[in-house]
Amino acid sequence: MTMEATLKWTEGWQFVGRAGDGPAIVIDSHDSGGGPTPMELVLMGIAGCTAIDIVVVLEKKRIPFDAFEVHISGERADEHPKRYTSVHIEYVLKGTGIKPKAVERAIELSETKYCSAIASINAEVTSSYKIVEPDA
Repeated sequence: MTMEATLKWTEGWQFVGRAGDGPAIVIDSHDSGGGPTPMELVLMGIAGCTAIDIVVVLEKKRIPFDAFEVHISGERADEHPKRYTSVHIEYVLKGTGIKPKAVERAIELSETKYCSAIASINAEVTSSYKIVEPDA
């Protein structure tokens, strides 16, 4: 399967990107701040990829949840090309009666089998999760 995207320069270090006919996104340098940097987009891409996997797996297992967040951080090399050397993903699910074993299995499947973004980076990936019960 071939995927395509286009970047158009606007000014300075800012570009507008579009994948196929999808919505546009502004990409910028850290200093200009008009949008996320390319490396921030890499982290968001990893988070989005694994988050979708987790939702799909939990839905198939009929594990309901009320809220779901993914917090992701990455350590970058000091020398160019300053790639990510390690990435940590924290999954936070909120709901009643969420089974930890089901969450662990969903994370395992995403990180080892389904998430193409994780498979595409050359970095150590670690993860953790929290299940938050709603306030009574």
